Amino acid sequence: MEKVDFKKTLKHLYLPSQKAFTIVAVPSMQFLMVDGHGNPNTSQDYRDAIEALYGLAYTLKFASKQQLEKDYTVPPLEGLWWTQDMDTFSVQNKDDWDWTMMIMTPDWIAADMVAAAREELQRKKNPVALPKVRLETYHEGLSVQILYLGAYADEGPTIARMHSYAHENGYALRGKHHELYISDPGRVAPEKCKTVIRQPIANRS
Repeated sequence: MEKVDFKKTLKHLYLPSQKAFTIVAVPSMQFLMVDGHGNPNTSQDYRDAIEALYGLAYTLKFASKQQLEKDYTVPPLEGLWWTQDMDTFSVQNKDDWDWTMMIMTPDWIAADMVAAAREELQRKKNPVALPKVRLETYHEGLSVQILYLGAYADEGPTIARMHSYAHENGYALRGKHHELYISDPGRVAPEKCKTVIRQPIANRS
């Protein structure tokens, strides 16, 4: 049975250039999502959200392999981050952040499979945030992105340069700050973590 690795089949989205900003049209994809608020470093709600997301993602992976004979590597964790006033969005004010944590789910996974996987996970482990997890289609569209190497706390200058790049090339920022966590921070030193930093943009009219 062939095992699909979306980091390879969607390399332009999950492993873009580390050297230069790139403009990409992100297609519509479906995700398992959980919403929350607060500092991800200190919030229990955040930890509960991650536990439920991964639990459901892996339950679906095994169901896909057994029922559909389609195996795949669970894609990386992703996060949408924003504040009510995006002009005040800052990596220094994480307590004010709203967030949606999410994991991409193959398009062959239907809502009924998610419902069955949810019931199975509830029986076995019943993570606290499981009722908050939803399956939703997300279409990000035109975006600017870069592969960032380093600690999350040091992303600020790269984000600022990316925003300047967009403005200088005739684009306006829109939507929510997006990060794709390619490395597992529990296994990789902070300075070696790979993160795709992405910002939706629009042509200035």
